[in-house]
Amino acid sequence: MKFFRRVREKLILDNRNIRYIKYAIGEIILVVIGILIALQINNWNQSIEDKKSLDEYLIKIKYLTLEDIDQLDKLSKGRKQIADLCKKARNSILNKTENENLFLFKISGAAFVDFYFKPNSGGYESLKNSEYYGKINNTTLDSLLTKYHGLVDIIAENERSYNQYTVHQENYLDTQVDRSLILASAFMSLDSLAVKATPHAEYDQAFIEYTAKPAYRNVISLAAWQFDTMIEQYYQLTDLGHLIIKEIDATTAD
Repeated sequence: MKFFRRVREKLILDNRNIRYIKYAIGEIILVVIGILIALQINNWNQSIEDKKSLDEYLIKIKYLTLEDIDQLDKLSKGRKQIADLCKKARNSILNKTENENLFLFKISGAAFVDFYFKPNSGGYESLKNSEYYGKINNTTLDSLLTKYHGLVDIIAENERSYNQYTVHQENYLDTQVDRSLILASAFMSLDSLAVKATPHAEYDQAFIEYTAKPAYRNVISLAAWQFDTMIEQYYQLTDLGHLIIKEIDATTAD
């Protein structure tokens, strides 16, 4: 009898131990689930904060890109006007009608003006140097931004090459021609010139000699064809800018 009593007591004790173990395991599982939920909530909150920060960078890039597009539009129109003048002047040279188109040659001197596209890359550089750039890595937006700023560098090099050439040619012209009459007729009113001792014909003759110089005509000829290339690059950059803005709108709307 004592033997069977001990067996029953052992079974009861074992049953209690099993219940305790089950209870302990249940508590551990609940704690683990609670930790996992807390981590998930924390990750979710962090994800929201990260997206908010990324969106701020992207919105800044968007508005700076809009400013770039506006600047590109003005540059395109300005260069096109000058290019059209220079093409007419070039045709006049080929047709040997320069003296008949003196005013055209005068205003074609706008080809010497050094225009530069000045993009604001601050937003893009800030994003690249931030911890959030990786969130757009290998995305369509990343590819568009890389292409955009790659083309910005190409445009900058082309503009620098052209502008340095025109400065060199203008500096050379300054050593070859007395531009006092040219500058006077360009910046003084006709009434002011009329009371001067120099007759009007001499101003025109000074322009004829000046615009006949190879350095002057070289710049006109270069602008006549190179501006088309520059303008096409401005258009390409504008198209990329619009695609970037569209992609940013889609990304920040999520």
